[in-house]
Amino acid sequence: MIPLVVALLAGLGTFWLFTAVAMGWTGLGIGPRLAGRSRPRADLDGWLHRIGLQDVPRSEFAAVIVVLSGLGALGGYAVFGAPSVAAALAAFSASFPIAAHRHRRQTQRERALEAWPRMIEEIRLQTASLGRSIPQALFAVGGRGPEELRPSFAAAHRQWLLTTDLERTFAVLKRGLADPTADMACETLLIAHELGGTDLDRRLEALAVDRRDDVQGRKDARSRQAGARFARIFVLVVPAGMALAGMSIGNGRAAYRSSAGQLTVLVAIALVVACWFWAGRVMRLPPPRRVFGP
Repeated sequence: MIPLVVALLAGLGTFWLFTAVAMGWTGLGIGPRLAGRSRPRADLDGWLHRIGLQDVPRSEFAAVIVVLSGLGALGGYAVFGAPSVAAALAAFSASFPIAAHRHRRQTQRERALEAWPRMIEEIRLQTASLGRSIPQALFAVGGRGPEELRPSFAAAHRQWLLTTDLERTFAVLKRGLADPTADMACETLLIAHELGGTDLDRRLEALAVDRRDDVQGRKDARSRQAGARFARIFVLVVPAGMALAGMSIGNGRAAYRSSAGQLTVLVAIALVVACWFWAGRVMRLPPPRRVFGP
């Protein structure tokens, strides 16, 4: 196993040396560095934004990854006694903070999505029964909404107090919420504010019913997936249990430390990780599409 790793590193080093001398490529990538490419800090910020970690401090994010990687490496080396397996488990452990944060953000989005039908109903009642204007009803309801939505409503309220321009206010709100239901509610309220008329109550009622049906449909789909989501845990538990059981049988520990054993463990880890991510991707519900987004 060690000669294979040394050969791969030697080939990679030869590739970097040849491309640097013959073609003038720089960096550690497999292709040339493009002109005008953003700085590494900007690249990191863009990557964090794409995976939903833009609000997490980089130092905290890096510290958690280092700690979990170290724990994964120590556990892998303690069980299998192989540096290559420890490195593979360290890389897999480094993905846990990203997955946990994305799951938390997804839970927050689902909770906010479930609150929108009620919020639309409250806006409808305040504009129809209490006679409030659309901005007054919107910010009154948004201020009592879920905790995840309040900062965006507060930013939109500041925009309204500074400019009294409802279109710009809704643009700020849609940018902050980034939610299809928020887009539809904002567009409905904006059209009603600009055109006037008496059919705002009917439109908001229809929108609330549509959003309530969508939320209920997603709840039903998730409830049907409950058994499959529970079974997905066994993708990790069963191979780990079999590996630990194999150590206690005969010369299992010595077999893990052989070259063939290490290669087999690496292949098994790769298959487990691939099955884990594939199962999560198959069970992922399609997100609502933003029709009126920026």
